[in-house]
Amino acid sequence: MELRHLFAGMLMLVLLPAGAAVAAGNEPQQVIESAANRVLDAMEGRRDELRDNPQELYEIVEEILLPHFDTEYASRLILARSWRQASEEQRERFQDAMYESLIRTYADGLLEFTADSMKVLPMRGKPDGDRVTVQTEIRLDDGTKAPVNYVMHEADGQWKVFDVYIEGISYVLNYRKQLGAEIQQEGLDEVIEKLEKDPRVIEAATEEAADSAS
Repeated sequence: MELRHLFAGMLMLVLLPAGAAVAAGNEPQQVIESAANRVLDAMEGRRDELRDNPQELYEIVEEILLPHFDTEYASRLILARSWRQASEEQRERFQDAMYESLIRTYADGLLEFTADSMKVLPMRGKPDGDRVTVQTEIRLDDGTKAPVNYVMHEADGQWKVFDVYIEGISYVLNYRKQLGAEIQQEGLDEVIEKLEKDPRVIEAATEEAADSAS
C-alpha cells in the first residue's frame, strides 16, 4: 500500500466510525475498530467486483457514512472565516459537494485495505472533555508503519471523527489551506461549483499532502 493510497483510504475511514457506535459501546477505540471491520465485511469476496463497478462501492460507503459523518463540523473547520460569512444555502452546498467529492474520488482507496492493515494503539490518558485522539498504525506494503491519528468529538451521544492526521498531516488543515486560497481569489460560490462538477479539486489537495509526506 503506497502512502497516496493510505491517505486516500484513511480519508474514507475517517468518515465511517460513528456508524458502529451503538454496537461498539461508543468507546472511541472500539468505534474505530468496529468501523474498520464493518468496511472489511462489506467488501469481503467482492473487491474485484467493486473495483469494476465503482458505483456499488460508492453505495456501500454512502450507506455506512451518510447518517454518521459530522459533515457540518468538518466543513465549518475547513472553511473557517468563510463559514461565518456564508449563507445557509452555501453551507449546505459546500457540505454536500465536499462529501460527494471525497466519496467519488477516494472510495477505491478502501480496496487496498486488509484485516491486518490497521492496528489501534492503546489509549493514553483520558478524553479531554468531549474530544479525544485515537492513535493507529497502518502497515504499508514495504513493511513500514505509518501513524494515523483520528481526532474525535462527542456529538449527540456518539463519538464522531472530524479530522485525521496521517504522518502529521491534518486533512482539515490541508483542505483549509488549499480551498481557502481559491476562495480568496475566486469566491465561495465558484469553489463550490468546482467541487460539484469536478472531484479533482479535492484530489489535488490530498495528493499535494501525500507527496509532501513521501
